[in-house]
Amino acid sequence: MFSYEKMLQYPVNIKNPNPKYAQIVLEQYGGPDGELGASLRYLSQRFSMPCPELKGLLTDIGTEELGHLEMIGAIVYQLTRNLSVEEIKKGGFDAYFVNHTTGVYPAGANGMPFNAGSLASKGDVITDLHENMAAEQKARTTYDNILRLVDDPDVRDAIKFLREREIVHYQRFGEGLRIATDKLNEKNFYAFNPSFDTRCNRKMR
Repeated sequence: MFSYEKMLQYPVNIKNPNPKYAQIVLEQYGGPDGELGASLRYLSQRFSMPCPELKGLLTDIGTEELGHLEMIGAIVYQLTRNLSVEEIKKGGFDAYFVNHTTGVYPAGANGMPFNAGSLASKGDVITDLHENMAAEQKARTTYDNILRLVDDPDVRDAIKFLREREIVHYQRFGEGLRIATDKLNEKNFYAFNPSFDTRCNRKMR
């Protein structure tokens, strides 16, 4: 059960609407490395984590990613509020507008709707934690690219906060990987298939 605080994790106060920036930032709402995918990935993986510390880690970060999704939605909404038709056309936001007006919709910057095929949940603790570390770095790279393209200080302030959290999550998943490997036999990378692992170890001797 989640406890919802009716405030953003970090404030979003954008004074100047900009449809081009909205289209760019939208990548982190419904893109393959965005916040929606991150939250679903971690909150799905948590069920098969083999120890309480790792279940808690995935729940904590997955829940925080939902808060980040809320922030990205707020950024996109504030960047597109009260736009004129001319501003929409000039900003290249017309293809999005014709389908969604200025409603916040889970799609990437290229207009591709969110696809759960970008998620990974293998049920293997080592595989999933490595996947998550890579996912956090891909998200960090996307935020770096957004910062290269957007010069509005109000947008940049919120994006910098989100970028920093990706780095923290990467570090926490690294700690989780160390917990997992400490609890496993050093050769046991198949925690859920002991008979296969035994055969592998025998061949290696």
